Amino acid sequence: MGSFIHTYSGKAFFPLAPESADIEIRDIAHALSMQCRFVGHCREFYSVAEHSVRVSMACANADALTGLLHDAPEAYLHDLASPIKQAEGMERYREAEEVLWAAIAERFGLPAAIPNSVHRADRLLLNTEARDLFDKTVAWADAGNVQPRQIRALTSPRAAEAWFLDRFRELDRRRKVAA
Repeated sequence: MGSFIHTYSGKAFFPLAPESADIEIRDIAHALSMQCRFVGHCREFYSVAEHSVRVSMACANADALTGLLHDAPEAYLHDLASPIKQAEGMERYREAEEVLWAAIAERFGLPAAIPNSVHRADRLLLNTEARDLFDKTVAWADAGNVQPRQIRALTSPRAAEAWFLDRFRELDRRRKVAA
């Protein structure tokens, strides 16, 4: 069956052969709160969990849960810098990420394909983060596609994890009420 990782909740998880039943929101929130965006090259610690909450608030309301979980595969695979992830020879990583997304989508009742509103919000946040979390202008950012409010990073991974879980519970409640 292959190698597994030991998750925060204590499970043996097989990231290259994921089972949707083994995916836990606590594991996702904790792992993403401990990972710094931009491979740690921003001015201060800014977690993937915080980024994910912000994306969920910037995309279409109907896509907010997908926005919150759009980077959830990184909780089990860790993220790679985009130039590496998109490089020739990294096809197996991208395939693993797709398989993992499919399991996450199944677990939380999300669409198999990430909606365009989430992609737009992700890009908006990327540009805003570039403006607010780097000391110098970054060449890849679109300064004309940013949020008006400045991002101030949360003070700790624990705060990001709590915000992520609160946002998940809020969106899950909304979904249950609407059903």
